[in-house]
Amino acid sequence: MILEKNYLEKLPKNQLLELAEFIVTENFKHHSSNGLPKNYKDDVNSIYKEELSFYENSEVFISKNHAGAILAAIRILKWNGVDVLPLQKIFGINPLSALSLPNVHKIYHIGRFAVKKELRDINLFKKLLLCAAKLICHHSSNVAFAECDSKLLRILRLLGVKALVIGESVNYLGSKTIPIAITYEGVIDFYTKNKSLVSKRDFYSY
Repeated sequence: MILEKNYLEKLPKNQLLELAEFIVTENFKHHSSNGLPKNYKDDVNSIYKEELSFYENSEVFISKNHAGAILAAIRILKWNGVDVLPLQKIFGINPLSALSLPNVHKIYHIGRFAVKKELRDINLFKKLLLCAAKLICHHSSNVAFAECDSKLLRILRLLGVKALVIGESVNYLGSKTIPIAITYEGVIDFYTKNKSLVSKRDFYSY
């Protein structure tokens, strides 16, 4: 049994390396039957450096067990128009021209979304999504971009998040990864239906 706390925490900067290790190991556990590749530490270091550069403009929410180990995570970055997003680096997609949306208010990037494979908690999954949905729903012209595997995309749609595929898939961290966009219209129903799952404590940094 995995005992987790029932609220989300904001990850401090000095735990970003732990986050990177969690993201890489969980991705390969979910998507590869061959275990971790020998060079997986290269992926860990790459993610760590990227998240370190994003940290000042981002919010990283995690769930931990009572021993302090990360069980789930999500990072939401408010794009400053300068930082190179994974969307650009991996897919070559320009966020400013990816959608035909007039007068975009704020652009966010959702990343490092992972839940420990052994954990079966749909409400925790929804809580993590609500961290991003809350920001998108602050303004009807907000939009968020993300990269996700086909299984996660299917789950998002089953939960009522109307994610838009905006490019071809590539192989990344052991899985088929798809670039997506989520608009206010695409997530407002999910947010309205599920926002009672979170408390002010979950969103204390906002």
